Amino acid sequence: MSTSPLDAPTTTDPTADAAVPFDAHGIDPIPDDSRDCSPWELFWIWSGANIAPINWVLGALGITLGLSLVETLLVVVLGNVVGCAVFGVFNVIGHRTAVNQMVLGRAPFGRKGAIVPGLAQFALTMGWVGVNTWVVLDLALAMLGELGVTGGVWLEVAVAAGIMVVQLGLALYGFYAIRSFEKYTVPATVLVMAVMTVMAMATTDVNWTLTGTPMDGGDKVTAVTQLLTAIGIGWGLTWIPYASDYSRFVRVTASTRAVFWSSSLGMYLPTVWLAALGACLASAGHGSDPSTLVVSTFGVMAIPVLLLLVHGPIATNILNLYSCSLAALSIGVQAARWKVTLVAGLVASGVLAVFVNADSFAHAFDQWMVSILVWISPWAAIVLVDYFVVRRGSLDVASLYPGDRALPGRAFNVSGLVSLAAGLVAGWSWQYGLVPVMQGPLAKALGNTDFSWLSGSLVAGGLYFLLTRREARS
Repeated sequence: MSTSPLDAPTTTDPTADAAVPFDAHGIDPIPDDSRDCSPWELFWIWSGANIAPINWVLGALGITLGLSLVETLLVVVLGNVVGCAVFGVFNVIGHRTAVNQMVLGRAPFGRKGAIVPGLAQFALTMGWVGVNTWVVLDLALAMLGELGVTGGVWLEVAVAAGIMVVQLGLALYGFYAIRSFEKYTVPATVLVMAVMTVMAMATTDVNWTLTGTPMDGGDKVTAVTQLLTAIGIGWGLTWIPYASDYSRFVRVTASTRAVFWSSSLGMYLPTVWLAALGACLASAGHGSDPSTLVVSTFGVMAIPVLLLLVHGPIATNILNLYSCSLAALSIGVQAARWKVTLVAGLVASGVLAVFVNADSFAHAFDQWMVSILVWISPWAAIVLVDYFVVRRGSLDVASLYPGDRALPGRAFNVSGLVSLAAGLVAGWSWQYGLVPVMQGPLAKALGNTDFSWLSGSLVAGGLYFLLTRREARS
């Protein structure tokens, strides 16, 4: 059983919640009296983050890679079972410890060693803000185009700046504002998406017999593994570094089962739903661009729909910006949250520019997903092995923070860092992205397959287990 969060040192004034409208909690364990989130509210948080047009691209990517509609749907449906289940387990760890995800990484990597994955998460969250803002920008420009409003580059800049300001403003209010925003807006968005799905299936000539691009057996396996890595198992895994940031607020009396199912289903249902819709629309020849999928399917009726769908990416980016600030605090950045958020917005704008200028968003997105999974998979495996196998689900929370009970001699945990490095190499070796630098030797030798998430996880997790056993015997 984990040590109570109240036993850990705190640096946050507990009365600050009543004094200011902002979330006063940083990276300290959340006190029991501040944990008032229900599992149902956790479900809406993760659902809101995934009821977004970007998930249409996930489904359309399979068609872009040359797979049939049925093959694409099978990869999305079955792959996400695994990815979302692992994601649910990390939410359970956050609920048990009341600690955010990057601080939990101090256990296997050491207090200073955890800075390495913390920096990666800091960059990852800013990158995702840029990716999701591109989708909102694409949809907004398509909507304005339907209204006859054009303006070239200056219109893009003005719309992108407006969207970024809204996202940055909302993110400043922290978890409680995020919880309320998702709780009251996501159900309405779900209703709109349900209506859209019915309209799309009724008005679109879905090509259920689409066989995809003619490929031999080897090329088919390559496409399947690429899709599995990018949007099957990989999609749920990419959310793992965020998991505990939000489940730590779930009330203490909530059961482990409730936390697991509310988080995993909150991730699984909207992801599979919208990815399937995107694949169906792409099979009719509408391409993979989000705005093209919407406008070509709904025509003028897309205008009110697009207005509501803007909610999805913005709701996602609120989580990214909040977790970005927690990652910064976890690695020792001494700055106000609004300053960190501002820097994140500036960097995200640069990522946005890259995606705007990309020839194919689907291909750019695949490269993005493949690159981030290389470090997330081995990192996640090490954290799981450390918590459930090495510590048997019992973690002294106070030892993660500076003080008398801090982990002795664990500024750097060599076993964790060596295992992470080995996992990174193993992941890259069996990675087969769309650009040569992301095509490892093992992937090429085994028929251009991509199982980077599997090789990285097994090598990192297995090596960490062996090294810690050796330490224990010593």
